[in-house]
Amino acid sequence: MPEVDWSRLKAHELRQRANDNAVVILPIASIEQHGPHLPVMTDTRLGHEIALRAARKASAERPVVVTPVVWSGLSEHHMPFGGTLTLSHDTFRRVIRDLIDALIRHGFRDILIANSHGGNIIAMQQILDELSPTSAATLVATTYVMEAGEDLSQHLEDQPGVMHAGEAETSMMLVCEPDLVDIRNIGTIASPDDAGKFLAAGRGSYRWRPFAHVTENGLAGNPTRSNAEKGEKMLEAGADAIARLILDPDTWADPLDRRLPETGGVPFRD
Repeated sequence: MPEVDWSRLKAHELRQRANDNAVVILPIASIEQHGPHLPVMTDTRLGHEIALRAARKASAERPVVVTPVVWSGLSEHHMPFGGTLTLSHDTFRRVIRDLIDALIRHGFRDILIANSHGGNIIAMQQILDELSPTSAATLVATTYVMEAGEDLSQHLEDQPGVMHAGEAETSMMLVCEPDLVDIRNIGTIASPDDAGKFLAAGRGSYRWRPFAHVTENGLAGNPTRSNAEKGEKMLEAGADAIARLILDPDTWADPLDRRLPETGGVPFRD
């Protein structure tokens, strides 16, 4: 199987990947508190793991390479609990923009920004909205939790989906970094059921709040029944979803242009 980890390849090997029209996965994540039982690397570690697995799955049909993780994300809401490193929105935008520009300068033309931290989602989409209209590359943004959807969440018993430091992330970290998961009091640290509402207002409105608004110990969900067996299934579900996205021709196809030659008697000019 060809190497997919950018950091393990030599420069001329990466030039060859560009010549072969490889897809580049640029993982973005965070370093932030994950409750009393998980390390602050959780989002970064899981995002990288899923990106590498997805790249290996897809590489039989198309070359794929995974850059190092951008571990510095948007995590201001976790600052009250300590251990968190966060960027301003302006800095985050500049970092992602500059890395995309570097990849394009090396000749890569299909770039997948693969996110593993909820706080990055809106900014990630805004960055692609800004860059895509004039970019020399096709830019796609994904978050593995959302792309995998029910394929991943079906393995959960105590929460409806992936929640911060809950059953899903704890199970996956028991696969990736079991020595860093503190399971001694795992049955006593569940958060209230409404922890996912800390950014909500009214029926469908948004209000920013710190994470301390909904949790006393920094986690959301219930990690009590976490285990490595379900963690492995969820990692595979996430990787399968990203691999399918990469191999779907529609992901990278040029946009359609359905305009008529003219409207109102005036032709279009490109």
